Formats: sequence, structure tokens, C-alpha cells
Amino acid sequence: MVCRYLKTELVMPESSCNYESRSREHGPREYCGLFGISGHRQASWLTYLGLYAQQHRGEEACGIVANKEGVLSIHKEVGLVNDVFNGEVLTKLKGEMAVGHVRYSTTGSSILKNAQPLLIDYAKGSICIAHNGNLVNSLELRRYLEKSGSIFQTTTDSEIIIHLMARNRSKDLEESLIYALKRIKGAYSLIMMDNEHLVGIRDPLGFRPLCLGKLGKAWCLASETCAFDLIGARLVREVDPGEVIFINKQGLRSIRPKEFRWKKRFAFCAFEHVYFSRPDSMVFGETVHAVRRKLGAQLAKEHPVEADFVVPVPDSGFSAALGYSQCSGIPLEMGIIRNHYVGRTFIQPAQDSRELGIKVKFNLLKDVLRGKCIVIVDDSIVRGNTSRIRVRNLRKIGVKEVHLRISCPPHRYPCFYGIDFHRQSELIANRYDSLEKIKNYLRVDSLGYLSLKGMQGCFKHPENYYCTACWAGRYPVLAEKGQGKFSLEKRCCG
Repeated sequence: MVCRYLKTELVMPESSCNYESRSREHGPREYCGLFGISGHRQASWLTYLGLYAQQHRGEEACGIVANKEGVLSIHKEVGLVNDVFNGEVLTKLKGEMAVGHVRYSTTGSSILKNAQPLLIDYAKGSICIAHNGNLVNSLELRRYLEKSGSIFQTTTDSEIIIHLMARNRSKDLEESLIYALKRIKGAYSLIMMDNEHLVGIRDPLGFRPLCLGKLGKAWCLASETCAFDLIGARLVREVDPGEVIFINKQGLRSIRPKEFRWKKRFAFCAFEHVYFSRPDSMVFGETVHAVRRKLGAQLAKEHPVEADFVVPVPDSGFSAALGYSQCSGIPLEMGIIRNHYVGRTFIQPAQDSRELGIKVKFNLLKDVLRGKCIVIVDDSIVRGNTSRIRVRNLRKIGVKEVHLRISCPPHRYPCFYGIDFHRQSELIANRYDSLEKIKNYLRVDSLGYLSLKGMQGCFKHPENYYCTACWAGRYPVLAEKGQGKFSLEKRCCG
């Protein structure tokens, strides 16, 4: 089904800070990474490590809630995990159960207010929530709840879930949670914690990843398996779409409400494999690096070219470039070096100095590339400004030919499920109606995108298991009318 709101554009909030406007030049963002653990005396320390491993999923705010004998305490701030938490802070977060969250933000003054986990005291006790995804009916629900007397503390859709739970008259956690889940629509992987339970939830279509692990006798939940690798936990399995897992001192209990039991219809976010997830993570049953290498090999079959080197755009383009090189027989060369120590606070002398920002982040190996014909392999092009500047810099150092290859199809449509894409009109593949026009804008000698069919053929599961809305415009769950006309803060996950 094609979404009837395809022409709706996502409008950036006018209050977005300048840094955010600049940073989005470097690619799309996902908004959240989750971690939770129950049954370990060093729960907060392990949660810190779990968040540290998933820092790539959110670099601007983070938080941890710890549970000591039913009393919940929290610490959250704006900043990277290693900056926000230290030994003194973690020592104060006592307890054998904890939940953590890393997040991208969109507006200045509300960054800390909307940082997660959200910890709320209400009539049924204390509860916290950490959310990855986006509810597509959040505006409708928020209006309904506000008219009914609910008072919201944040502008995130995650808080809606708690308000819905509070409206249910039952004091039973399971019954209140199911009441809320029946009323929300969209993408959500959730980790929640009350005075007694750690809860993991994945929406019926399984948009966002969530996995279950074991560390000794302790159970843990995370967005990506790389978090388990760091703390020495064993991957048990993925949380199934539509599954709700309850963990307490008695052990683990899983339920699958009948309303959430889909038959052979899912919507795993394909962009997790293309770009978001760490290459060493297991996502949707496959190692991300292996999938990206297959994407690169398929790209070489679809868009062959004669060249001296295959050059990856670090870091997310490396695996696809390796696949392209192995399939084509063209040597892989590290012609672009990334500076990993560029932080979000780098100050540019002019607000529009994008080129300097790119030079600070990436440096070219002039002696290696000068006079060569090269294939640049990147994971995606969103707006195209960064790619255009990169090509211009390659020309300046004397590269003879630049052939650009992209390991996914052209992005033409906005995402309503938790990915920070720009206005539809700002997507380069939407602005230009032909590949030739995009090639001319980027000033490359040739341009090749991986086909949708070719991309889907590299995945483990059948086509109907994946969401490809941002490429094909077919939305698994329709967004409410006007959803895209509100600020990103109101449509993103917490």
C-alpha cells in the first residue's frame, strides 16, 4: 500500500540549533539505543558499558535509571556516555536492575528535558521507559490525553505510553501495559522498569531491533548485540515482533498478545543493515558486516567500472567497499582517512563553512590518489552536499576519474518510523528526477545506486519482512494526517 501522505514534507523546527543543521550534512540519524539488565549487583556499571558500545545510535544525551529494592534513581545529562558518567556517578546508582538510553536530540533548551529514560511517579508506583522508534499516531493520542486532563512533562511520544498506562484502572503492570500497546501505532522497541520488573517490548512489525542476552544468572536487553560482546554476555535470541518480556527475581516470562500476532508480515528497517548498526552486531539474524559486504558485491555486479582503486567512505562504507573490491577484482585502497576525535563541539569560523567541517573529519591521501581512476563506495546519499564537496576535493588533489557507487537505492521519501531524514524536497533523489541530473550535480564521472531488488536479495529474510518506505514509498503503517508538518521533536523517539 502506498501512503496517501507521500506529499507531506518533514519540516525542521525553526528552533533547531546551528550545530544540528550542520551535522545533518554528514548523513541521516537514528535517535536511540537501549540497554537494560536485571539480576546483577553491578547493574549500573554494565548498563554504562552497554550504552558505550551503542554510542553510535545517539551521541547527544544519555541516562541510566537504577532500581535498588524497588526504589528508582536516575542520572541523565547532555553529552557522550563517557562524559556523562564517571565512577562517582555510577557508584550512586545502586541496585541489581538498571535501564539505559542514548539519544539524538533536535532542539536546544529541551534536550535534557526529553533525554531518556523517562522516570515518572504515578498512582501505580514508579516507572521508567526507554524508547527507540516513533509512534505515527502520537499527535492524535496526545490531543486526546490532554483533553482528558493529562499533563505532559516532555514533547516526546514516549511519555504518551505512560499516560495511557495510567488511564487503565488495573494496578497490574501487564494489564496496564497491554492497554497502552493496543492504542499506539508505529515503530517501537521499548525497555521499561517499574519497582519489580524489567520489561522488553518490540512492536508487532519489528521495525527496530531488540535482543535478549544472559550474563551468568542476569538477563539483559539491548538494541544491538555489540553491547553484549563488551560486557561478556551471551546472545540468547532476538525479541520477537509483538513479544513482551517480563523479568523479575523469579525469572523471565514471555507473552505474545493476540492482537500483535502478525503472520508472515514484518517491517524490519533495512537501513539498519545499510547504515545504522555497528558492523560487528547481529541484527535481524545476520551479522551486519556480512550483509554490507554482500551489498557491495551486488553493487559491483550491477554497476561495474574500470578503475585503479576502490576507496571506501569511512566508516560505514568500508564493508560494502570490501565486497565491491572482492567481486570486481579492483584493489581496495584506504584513500580517505577519518579523524575519529572530532567532537560535536568543534567550532567553525563561519556557520556555513561545511567544507572546513568535512576537511576536519576526513583527510585525503594525496600521493595515493593523485592521477588515479577511483571508485568511491558510500552507504547512502541524503542531501548530497557532503558528497559534492568530497568530489570537489578529490578533483583538487588530481584524481583523474571519480566513480561513485551507493550500496542502497536512492532515498526519495521521508521516514515516519524514527530516522532523521530531511524534508522530502531536500532529498537529492527527490529533487532531481533522473540519475544523470544527480550525477551532474555531484560532478562525478559515473554514478550507480544499488537496485531495490538487488538490495533485498542480499538479506536473509523474504522481501515482505523489511521496511523499504524511504526508497519505495510503500509505508507498512500509515502516519496520521499532518504528522510530517510538526517538528521532529514531536515525531522522533524520545
